[in-house]
Amino acid sequence: MGGSPATPGPSPSPSTSVRRRWPLVGLVGVLGAAIAFSPLFGNVSIPPELVLRLLLNRLSGGSLFPAPCAGFGVSARLCTAYGEIVWEERLPEVLLALGTGAALGCSGATLQGVFRNPLADPFLLGISSGGTVGAAVVFVFQIDPTGNNLVLPLFAFLGALATGGVVLLAARSRFGSVETLLLTGVALSSLLSSVLSLMLLLNPTGSLQVDFWLLGNLGAATWPIDGIVLGVVLATGTALALYGRELNLLQLGPDVAQALGVDPRRVRLDLLVLTSLTTAIAVAFTGIIGFVGLVSPHIVRRVAGSDYRRVVPGAAVVGGAFLLGARDFALWVIPSSVLPIGIFTSFAGAPFFAYLLYRRRGLSTMGAT
Repeated sequence: MGGSPATPGPSPSPSTSVRRRWPLVGLVGVLGAAIAFSPLFGNVSIPPELVLRLLLNRLSGGSLFPAPCAGFGVSARLCTAYGEIVWEERLPEVLLALGTGAALGCSGATLQGVFRNPLADPFLLGISSGGTVGAAVVFVFQIDPTGNNLVLPLFAFLGALATGGVVLLAARSRFGSVETLLLTGVALSSLLSSVLSLMLLLNPTGSLQVDFWLLGNLGAATWPIDGIVLGVVLATGTALALYGRELNLLQLGPDVAQALGVDPRRVRLDLLVLTSLTTAIAVAFTGIIGFVGLVSPHIVRRVAGSDYRRVVPGAAVVGGAFLLGARDFALWVIPSSVLPIGIFTSFAGAPFFAYLLYRRRGLSTMGAT
């Protein structure tokens, strides 16, 4: 099930390395533009210039545009309402999309390197299925009658983390090969899907809620939640990026990596812990959002090469921009409706990934330099 090992090529010259850094700078620029423009989109129609004024007013503590709604014919009460919508609804959604996309992107890049498989993604190990079962427990058994916003994410996080723990136990065993881990994830996904189906059959009232959660959404976004997600993703994403050299050596095969001073089993275990935690925090607050972790690393490889010291952080940048773009497109298509964001990532991701697969059928994107 694993992909073919990468073929080591000649070390890139300094000029080549410099040229490959420029695309990463461009990706960061795209992400910056997405962050700047995303607050302009929302369920309530607000003039773009007014949105920017309201944001600058809040960010500057009132020193910029002290009367942001002046000249727009907006009453003081409506201006206050617009300010709350932009600051308490739109901006937290943007930051949650940014953190979730970055989490899925760098996790996908890491898992593709660990398994040497271009089809690997953050949900390969059954972590998403565990989060789904955790969320279904809340919906089906009505554990949260008071509407506490943290109960659902907590159960989803625990379910995802428990599934990751089972995979980690398999990784620690003497049978913890790459193929064993992949098959363990597939088996866990099938088992948890059966558990979910049984739960919904016993209590069908939670089916609609579970279906909506399965499609992914950013409705849970608040400033405290953004702080949790961004804090965890910043810590775990930085740790994953620091393993770039080890991931490069793993592409040469476990024997070669071992000869070059890297313990493949230990590195694999460390990376599985980090990706499980990173994916679990993303799933906990947004539900299942597909294709972000699958496609983002391929985009980075196309523009910046396959060095994992660039691929992992680059995939985080692309993942954040990808999810922000999906959010904005959803709000642009039907601004008055709250549609699951996972629908639009699938619409964009599936054709793009098919294009990547069939454009160069005879080549492996994992081994390109």
